[in-house]
Amino acid sequence: MTTPRRSPRPARAPIVLAPGGGRDYPMGRIAACFKADGAETANVYSISEWWLESHTQGPGAHSHPEDDAFFVLEGTMSFLLGDRWIDAPKGSFVLAPGGTTHDFENRSDARAGILNFSPTVFEPEMPAIAQWFRDHPPGDA
Repeated sequence: MTTPRRSPRPARAPIVLAPGGGRDYPMGRIAACFKADGAETANVYSISEWWLESHTQGPGAHSHPEDDAFFVLEGTMSFLLGDRWIDAPKGSFVLAPGGTTHDFENRSDARAGILNFSPTVFEPEMPAIAQWFRDHPPGDA
């Protein structure tokens, strides 16, 4: 049995970002920083950090066909997975399989951050998302 060959992808430059590097999208009590998206990933995935101030609701419950993966960088983030909320402290990994309703929020007394890996490219939507959050500030968690 032979292994199918993958089509070659266009050559891309490696990315090395210093701490805090990336493209920032401030949204009041929520902030996102995109590390890789679009041309940097051959339009295959996106990697971003999301930071929520204490007691801040997240983006709201949603689902999409693709998996969504999260790694807690700092603090404790609460995740909705289906109909259940779980608290995930620093160092936790959370996978929301495609089609699963999910959300995240910071219910703690300290700022919390996550690294998000999404197998979709969505940074082009971030200016509109950031504007929406500026117009509709997140509530208290």
